[in-house]
Amino acid sequence: MNSWQFKITDKAEEDLAKLDAVVRKRVTEKLQWMIQNFEYLIPIPLEEPLKGFFKLRVGDWRIAYEVENEKALVIIHMIDHRDKIYKKLRARIK
Repeated sequence: MNSWQFKITDKAEEDLAKLDAVVRKRVTEKLQWMIQNFEYLIPIPLEEPLKGFFKLRVGDWRIAYEVENEKALVIIHMIDHRDKIYKKLRARIK
């Protein structure tokens, strides 16, 4: 079985740095859990126009990521509140 690798984009790093300490800890712990268990997960896909992206829930926060199966790579693109993330992600991919 492939060993999955994870990449956090500069944008996602900025998003993580902006979170308050409690939320940042929760998000970081969830990312660690995801990294350790990714081969057993079924990613939750986003619908058009965000097809190709997936989400991971952390309470009211969302982590948007892409999966490159052929490279066994998960790219974390954005971390934000559920009310904002999809609008920001749509604007970013236009």
